[in-house]
Parts: sequence; C-alpha cells; structure tokens
Amino acid sequence: MPDLLEFTKELCYRNKISPQKKHGQNFLIDDVAFDEIIKAADLNKDDVVLEVGPGLGFLTERLASKVKKVIAVEIDPVLCNFLSKRFNDLNIKNVQLISGDVLNLAKNIKYNKIVANLPYNISAYFLQQYLSVREAPELMVLMLQKEVVERVCAQSGKMSILSVSVQYFAKPSLVTNVSRQSFWPEPNVDSAVVKIVGTGHCPVRTGNEEKEFFKLVKAGFSSKRKMLKNNLANVYNMKPKEVEAKLSKLSFDAKIRAQDLSVDDWKKLLGEF
Repeated sequence: MPDLLEFTKELCYRNKISPQKKHGQNFLIDDVAFDEIIKAADLNKDDVVLEVGPGLGFLTERLASKVKKVIAVEIDPVLCNFLSKRFNDLNIKNVQLISGDVLNLAKNIKYNKIVANLPYNISAYFLQQYLSVREAPELMVLMLQKEVVERVCAQSGKMSILSVSVQYFAKPSLVTNVSRQSFWPEPNVDSAVVKIVGTGHCPVRTGNEEKEFFKLVKAGFSSKRKMLKNNLANVYNMKPKEVEAKLSKLSFDAKIRAQDLSVDDWKKLLGEF
C-alpha cells in the first residue's frame, strides 16, 4: 500500500490533480482491495464493463487487461484529460472514456457488467437507476460506504426501502470490508465491496405491477415507528382492522413492521392491495 500511496501522490502532483470532495474523489490505494474487486467480477474476454469514476485509472488498467472493453465514465474534466493521456501512454486500446455524469447515461450505453469504486454521494440513486433499466447488467461489483452495503444486504428485521429495492431486482452479497486507510485522501467512513448478481430478472416485473409494488413498499415504510397495518391503512384509505385481516390471511403478525418483511413477503402482500 505505501508504494501505491506514493505513486498516487506523485501522479496528482505532476499532473496538478487535486482530489475534489464534491465528486467524492478518494483514490483507492490498496492492491488487496483491487484484487478482491477483480476476483468478484468474474471477468472474461467477452465482457463489456462499465466503470464509474475511474479516478487515476488503476482499476481501469486491471479491468482492461481482462475484458473486451471498458467504458469509463468520469465527470471531472481534469481527470478525463489525465486519463486520456495515461491510457494512450500505456497503449491501452480497449477503454472508451466518456466525460459526463453517469446518472444521465443509463439508457445510452451498452455493457453487461458494472465494476466501480462508486462516489458515495450518488450510490443510492445510482443503484435505483441502473437496477431498474430493462436491460440491466448481469452483475455489479461496487465499492460503497460500509453502512450502505449493510443496508443493501440486510435481511428480514432490518430491511429498508433501499434493501427491498435492490433485492427486488437482484441478490446482493458482501465481498469484503475496506478500511478508510485504504484511500487517499482518507474519507471519514469505512467502505465495503458488494457483489450484486441476477439483475434484469424479476417475476413481478410485468405490466403495472412494478409500480404498484414500490407504491406498497413506500407506503409500508412511510412512518418507521408505526406498525405496518397503520401505515398501509393511512395510504390506502382503509381501516387498520381491514389491513390486519389481509395480514392475517398471509399469516403475518398483526404487529409486524415494514422492516420485518422480505421481498418475497412484499410480493405476497401485493396480491392483497
């Protein structure tokens, strides 16, 4: 790690690069973490990989050596100029560098995997955008804030709108935790790598059902301190006793709360509303 740290600082100094907090620029300087990301991505020569926020290109280089093509999207024009020169100097031909905001590109680029050290300030919205597209990637390997990964991978009892949203489309699993000391500049939080598999396929995704599914979920989580029956009764203009009857029909406890339901539980409940 010290060698990569010094190399990172040297590159930034020589190229007048100042990490921008507004873009979430904390450069990964841990070779072990890079190896874990590459391993989890299960890469092959036919893959077209979308990388978000390539930074100084360390992960990009590793990806490019293993896949057909890397589409690297960078919002910072200074880093874009640096990366263009760096990839040219390294004679890397299979990287398409795009200058722009990845949140505006979900429907305009074609890829089958996403591998990224994702800026934390866009993580939730990014997941929503890229999991819900009709041609969603078959796999994502993302570096996120540790607490976000814990929420994404949560099980019944600790579910949230974020965990339901991700698990509706895919199966997330923790790859590894990464300490804040693995970045430069060092962020204020620890990170983790999450692998999200099976995107693009969900048996509920027909007609208007997806919209109704998330209407139900948002209603259930509308007030965290209230029981599920009260939240649903309020949104659907029903009496709590009516909702309780529907819950009982599905063998759910009358006092159950939204965080206690799995995605499969929500799908069952959808049939009653």
